[in-house]
Amino acid sequence: MKKAPRAAKYILWLAAIPVCIYLGAQVFPSSAHIWISLCVAILSCIPFFLSFESTKTDNKKLVIISVMVSLSIVGRYAFSFLPHFKPVTAIVVITGLYLGTEAGFLCGALSALISNFIFGQGPWTPFQMFAWGAIGLISALLSRYIKKSKPLLCIFGALAGTIYSALLDIAATLWYDGAFNFSRYLGLLVTSLPVMAVYAISNAVFLLLLANPIGAKLERIKTKYGI
Repeated sequence: MKKAPRAAKYILWLAAIPVCIYLGAQVFPSSAHIWISLCVAILSCIPFFLSFESTKTDNKKLVIISVMVSLSIVGRYAFSFLPHFKPVTAIVVITGLYLGTEAGFLCGALSALISNFIFGQGPWTPFQMFAWGAIGLISALLSRYIKKSKPLLCIFGALAGTIYSALLDIAATLWYDGAFNFSRYLGLLVTSLPVMAVYAISNAVFLLLLANPIGAKLERIKTKYGI
C-alpha cells in the first residue's frame, strides 16, 4: 500500500516537468528560458532529496552524482570538435544503470543546464534537461536487462539518441510556430535523420567503451560506502 502513493507522486512529478516547459514556452518570451530551466532544475532535484534515508549515505551518493555530472560536462566539451558525437548520453545512462532513477534524471538535467553555460543557454535548454533526464530515468528502470547484455546496451544507446533528437525537434517546432505543428515536426524529424544517426552511433560507441569500466568503479564505491 505504501508503494502506490509513492509511485503516484513520482508520476505527478515526472508529468510536472514537461507541463512546466510547455507553459513556460507559451507564457514567457524566449528570453525567459533561464527561469524555465531553473524551475526544471528544482523539479529534477525534488525526487532525489525526497529519497534521502540516511544523511551519511546520501551525501556520498550526491558527491558521486556530482562527479558523473562533471564527467558529462567535460566529455561534451572535449568532443566539441566532433559535431553530434558526444559522451553525455552514455554517462547519463551509466548513472541511471548504477545509481538509480533519481540519480539518472538529476545527472541528465544538470548536465544540460551546466554545460550550456559553455555552449550557450537558450529556449532549447529546458528540453535538453528533460530529454537527458528522461533517458537517465528510463535506463535505471531497464537496468536489470541492459546491464546483462552488450547488444541491448548498444540498442538502448541508439534508441536514447533517437528519443533525445525527437524531443528536441518538439522544441524546434514550438519555436517556429508558437504551438505544436505536426507537419513541421514531421519535416524536422526527416531532415534531422543524418544528425540522429550520428548521435545514435556515438551513444552506442561510448557505452561500449565506458559502461564496464565506469560501472565497475561505481559498484566498488557503492559496496565500500554502503550506498
